[in-house]
Amino acid sequence: MALSWALLAQSCWKDTTCSSITQQAFPGIWESNIYAPSSRTVAPKNVLSLATGDVISAYKPNAHTLSGNGSALVFDFGLEVGGLVTLKYTVSSTSTSPAGAVGLAFTEAKNWIGQWSDSSNGAFKGPDGALYSNFSGPGSVSYTMPDEKLRGGFRYLTLFLTTSDPTAPISVQLSSISLEIGFQPTWSNLRAYQGYFHSNDETLNKIWYSGAYTLQTNAVPPNTGRKASPMATSGWLNNGTLGPGDTIIVDGAKRDRAVWPGDMGVAVPSAFVSIGDLESVRNALQVMYDYQNADGSFPEAGPPLLQQGSDTYHMWTMIGTYNYLLYTNDTSFLSLNFPKYLKAMNYIYSKVGPSGLLNVTGLRDWARWQTGFNMSEAQMILYRTLTTGSSLALWVSPPDTSLSALWLSRASALQNSTIRHCYDPSYGAFKDNATATTLHPQDANSLSIYFSLVSPTSPLTQSISTQLLKNWTPIGAETPELPGNISPFISSFEIGAHLAAGQTARALELIRRSWGWYLANPNGTQSTVVEGYLVNGTFGYRWSRGYGNDFSYVSHSHGWSSGPTSALTEYVLGLQVTGRAGSTWRFAPQFGDLTDVQGGFTTTLGKFRAHWTTTPTPIHKRNTKDTKGGGGYSATVNTPSGTTGQLILPVPVQGQKPKVTVDGKVVCTQWYRRSDAVGDLVLVDGVAGGSHTIQVS
Repeated sequence: MALSWALLAQSCWKDTTCSSITQQAFPGIWESNIYAPSSRTVAPKNVLSLATGDVISAYKPNAHTLSGNGSALVFDFGLEVGGLVTLKYTVSSTSTSPAGAVGLAFTEAKNWIGQWSDSSNGAFKGPDGALYSNFSGPGSVSYTMPDEKLRGGFRYLTLFLTTSDPTAPISVQLSSISLEIGFQPTWSNLRAYQGYFHSNDETLNKIWYSGAYTLQTNAVPPNTGRKASPMATSGWLNNGTLGPGDTIIVDGAKRDRAVWPGDMGVAVPSAFVSIGDLESVRNALQVMYDYQNADGSFPEAGPPLLQQGSDTYHMWTMIGTYNYLLYTNDTSFLSLNFPKYLKAMNYIYSKVGPSGLLNVTGLRDWARWQTGFNMSEAQMILYRTLTTGSSLALWVSPPDTSLSALWLSRASALQNSTIRHCYDPSYGAFKDNATATTLHPQDANSLSIYFSLVSPTSPLTQSISTQLLKNWTPIGAETPELPGNISPFISSFEIGAHLAAGQTARALELIRRSWGWYLANPNGTQSTVVEGYLVNGTFGYRWSRGYGNDFSYVSHSHGWSSGPTSALTEYVLGLQVTGRAGSTWRFAPQFGDLTDVQGGFTTTLGKFRAHWTTTPTPIHKRNTKDTKGGGGYSATVNTPSGTTGQLILPVPVQGQKPKVTVDGKVVCTQWYRRSDAVGDLVLVDGVAGGSHTIQVS
């Protein structure tokens, strides 16, 4: 038995070429938080009553029977899964008309268990229906779902019996139920994470790993894309071609199963620090370049969907190019596509008008109601496009320093124009556009800090961070630009904004409120991150904004909501790459209410790892300006040799330079940030790669 399971664990998807990633880069006790199964073939965990949703028993082979027309059982896999189900069963009957079928219906959320699958095809003409394994009489049956009917994301499988004669005494004994997992197709070991995170807060740990597992479910075989309406007006078809290669990153496991560059703005940084799968990212970006339009614009989404007309998603493809290069240093990819990148930059910058602002004419976006004209969100994204483009111009061969300088100059001009025309000093945050609107959106304000259009140390940043709190509800941040909705996509940027502003406690609180609420929700997957939800706690995200009032259409495994995974690594642990593949790096921990955090990730240069612990002083000895109990903290940082980094260290007592030792030697520090609003920081620059022990007191 041990041998057979080992062989299963070594399986890649069908005829896919296996990746060289086969083992975890950082084994340890945190492996218990990995949701990914140890085998590509899995079975249900429990059996539920369809009538009550309560657990009847644990799942066992040859132990469950459907008796009579309409009988049903719900099989709970215990977490989000996806792929092709195989059923083996035996039909028994004394009827003269023993024909019938076993139906299969799928749902991610427990709300929609039943004889109809939740919605995925986008036709909004009702749920997706069911698949049927037909039988014509007594005997043994083996059924495997057709490839085109692959179900990309579900937790619950309802099996039900239908008979040609409703009164016929027919029973079906279920011999076995198995699922061949279709995601992360090139990995022989689904638990071979190249990054990890662990802290003294178990909720945060589980949230980090739920984001990582979501990204695994979003890495799919390129021939399993969704064919949406009108290609599929009933049921579902997942046999569309998505792009090149053997694996590609899409927006969601169940749907849309297409490349969406905006979603990748959150998904790719989180994938880098967790699973380390950047092959899927390269293929997703390449398909956008392959389908670039003649005018230089990119599609909003990749094939087979190929929606057009989005200036913001056009720019997200360009930002995604930078992120991919930063994490991989894949200069061959950049050289191949840089002429098209130049065309894309010329296309979008040609829309900057006399006011200095981008005039948005490609109106499609992430789901906000108001789009177009001089919308503030687009200014923030263009600013990031220009600043990252400036870096790409230096990374291409040969480097183009004049182009890099031009794009930086344009970014500076855009920055000034955006603050001049879109910032509302009477409110202390950015307006939705350069008109007299009273809407102050979550997206533009979060991105203004996250993308450094406003300086992290400026009063504007602290004001914006504070104003964002006005949107908070007990279960997350309502987004004013899509009222009544909570968007973990946009909230991912808000988390990054609070952390960039030094407001660690705010970021951790929002993570716990929003992502913690979903992870603990008994009707969710309890293993992944959801696309969105309503402020009333139901799953009807976007019900009135393109989703046809169909609450079951929402994706419960959506990579655009995985922001806490990268945020906890890059800001709270504080370890992030600043040069290609980590040639330069930064260690800048943020404590909040945590006392022990460690984590790491890998690049082509090697492993990056850090660990910090705080040492509080007894209360009676604390200074009133104490930021960490006065007891200081210790850390270890391990980075590849040949790299160079910075240590950006919080001071234990506000306003006082601490004593800092590196490998037992006192080092000189300089002030990095002095602020009345957030904690002061000191800098140690030019730290060589290798293993270092740091003590701050």
